[in-house]
Amino acid sequence: MERFISSMRRYPIVVATVLVAALVAALLFTDNSTAAQWLASAFALGVAAITSVGMVRDIMRGNWGIDILAVTAIIATVSVGEYLASLVIVLMLSGGEALEDYAEGRARRELTSLLARSPQTAHRYATSTADVVDVAVDEVRVGDTLLVRPAEVVPVDGVLTSDEAALDQSALTGESLPVQVVTGDRLLSGSVNGGKAITMRATARMEDSQYQRIVALVEEASQSRAPLVRLADRYAVPFTVFSLAVAGLAWFLSGDPSRFAEVLVVATPCPLLIAAPVAFMGGMSRAARSGIIVKSGGTLEKLSRARTVVFDKTGTLTQGQPSLEAVHPAGDWSEDEVLSAAASAEQYSTHVLADSVREAALHRDLKPVEAAEASEHATNGVVAELPVGTVVVGKRSFVAQFVDNVPAASLPPGHAAVRVAIGGSFAGTLILSDRVRENATSTVAAFRSMGADEAMMVTGDMRSTADEIATQVGLTRVHAEALPQDKVDILATVEHPVVMIGDGVNDAPALAAADVGIAMGARGSTAASETADVVIMADDLSKTAQAMSISQRTMKVALESIWLGIALSVGLMLVAAFGYLPAIAGAATQEIVDLAAILNALRALSAGRSTTRRDTFTGAQTVSRTGSQDLAVTTTSR
Repeated sequence: MERFISSMRRYPIVVATVLVAALVAALLFTDNSTAAQWLASAFALGVAAITSVGMVRDIMRGNWGIDILAVTAIIATVSVGEYLASLVIVLMLSGGEALEDYAEGRARRELTSLLARSPQTAHRYATSTADVVDVAVDEVRVGDTLLVRPAEVVPVDGVLTSDEAALDQSALTGESLPVQVVTGDRLLSGSVNGGKAITMRATARMEDSQYQRIVALVEEASQSRAPLVRLADRYAVPFTVFSLAVAGLAWFLSGDPSRFAEVLVVATPCPLLIAAPVAFMGGMSRAARSGIIVKSGGTLEKLSRARTVVFDKTGTLTQGQPSLEAVHPAGDWSEDEVLSAAASAEQYSTHVLADSVREAALHRDLKPVEAAEASEHATNGVVAELPVGTVVVGKRSFVAQFVDNVPAASLPPGHAAVRVAIGGSFAGTLILSDRVRENATSTVAAFRSMGADEAMMVTGDMRSTADEIATQVGLTRVHAEALPQDKVDILATVEHPVVMIGDGVNDAPALAAADVGIAMGARGSTAASETADVVIMADDLSKTAQAMSISQRTMKVALESIWLGIALSVGLMLVAAFGYLPAIAGAATQEIVDLAAILNALRALSAGRSTTRRDTFTGAQTVSRTGSQDLAVTTTSR
């Protein structure tokens, strides 16, 4: 009920038109045609006057829109006594704008989740005692010593004063593996602390810290977007000039001023006003059925004309989560024995790689065994007393403290190594990586086949890893080690319209700055999803290309509907110009034109043959893979 009342307040002319139409129908039913005509005519002229005010302002700003013809058509229909037709034009004028608002309008929520995730309090050490006091983050000053508890977000930029820490910086840089830091290393606000409490010294206030700068970038980029010109307005001036010329010529040649009104009755711009919004709504509905949320009709238009597609790496082209690639056992141990022992020990660890090891074991139906005793050494590894003996899992340097002959591993870019010792001897190495998505290559190719002249990668990850992933998926242009501001700057240098595809908080400014931002919302950050124009609800990269396919189909249908309406209207105008179509018959015939435009626009709900042919990238196509494809992230050992 509240939404209904809100809609009534937002679109008063639509509501008023419906009410006036109901009153006019009641008056006609009671044989009060004169009163009905006066009511409808007065209302239509009032709407024309209100519309004219905005129209004049737009013209003074250099914007010539479809409102000119709409106002002229309303006045013409009232002048010849076609007051019912004038009500229809008013309804189509206001209703078409409402449809566009519904298709394009959304509340500005870009910063909601960013601000919600941003820490509100900090744990500050008192200057005179060792007590910890909770204070608002904006009260933190440079030089303050802060406590960051396990799994908490670093509140402001600073340097580590503890011996070491493991930080999740994926929200800032896109790096999915934890970053190891030691005393004196820089800490970025927005990073998530690992499994043990740390202390730090603040080097910046809240407003000057990295995470708050990301928030500011999102807001700035959102406000810098140029407004989209309505699709119908592009045809307004030539169609208006042509219509008035035909009507004026008919009047001049016939000497009958009613001929002018008869022509304009069938020149009403209803097909222009409603065809595009209906097609956009159809395209958005079809996308939603495929798990693709398109937040505006204007997005469909811009996406259909995309010339550059920019991909983030981690979580977009790659899975975004390390997975087990290989087990290299040592001595007499088998792969399953090494993995089972490691998973049993890792169940007592909070490290991100521990989750991957446990999941890999479960995938092989290897159930973890309870330990008699276990202890985690944060950022280094875990020691567990299991039935097979003492199991040590973690970094090479950590495992080497318990056993001899722990070999070094030469890892290609994007891999991490976890060493395992069992019963006092080295048992093997687990190799993990953030794998490239199986359909990443076909998705890149699909964008190019639909007209995107350039596809590139922009990532905060290391150059070696970024180049390796780019080679696998067919990208030749790579920008690595890019911070959020760098991504925004890069987008400004490429050919537009540009599409940005990402999934993290660090992508939010670029998603806002791009002509079309597409967020992988299934596992990505809420900030990215709210900032983006398109959200992919399934964890399926190919749906980003499917979104472009749907947008091109939608634009094709919208333009066909507009031209169909124009062609039929032009035909009727010529008939009316020669006096063969009275105003009453013209008004009725024009509604058939409107219906034809609407029905044709509704074709956007279906795929169409050309789109179906292109949809091979959605999953039916088999992508060949080699061992070298399963790479990603930064070369790291836990």
